[in-house]
Amino acid sequence: MKRSILIISTVVLSFLNLNATTLKTKATKAIVKTEITENNITTEYEWSVKTLTGKSSGTSSSLEEAKEMIRLFSRNEVVLEKKIISYHVLKSDASDSRTYYWEVDSTNGKAKGYSSSERDARAMIALVTKGEVITYKIITSKK
Repeated sequence: MKRSILIISTVVLSFLNLNATTLKTKATKAIVKTEITENNITTEYEWSVKTLTGKSSGTSSSLEEAKEMIRLFSRNEVVLEKKIISYHVLKSDASDSRTYYWEVDSTNGKAKGYSSSERDARAMIALVTKGEVITYKIITSKK
């Protein structure tokens, strides 16, 4: 009998505690529509440097900033490898979390970048591609 009362009281108190600590908020997310044009595209640079003591990497908004970061991380070190890769990104996606990586090979060259939706990734591929598309790929990241 004592055990039954103890179990029932534990369940009731747990349920009451759960309701008392649950924060109820209204999720309101503004929908921002961005037209995909050449004016709304920016370039971000992903840099990495490998030295005898380790490897460092990051992203920068300009090529000069990426070179400066490599210089800072490799100061007084032997540089084994350094790499800077540029990506085409919508200006509205530059600060948001990226979920779609895209890459395209066309008859006139290669391009790659990040987008926040598959639709935007396809639009970016269409916008950046000059000539015939040879291959393209879109990779979705996990959240």
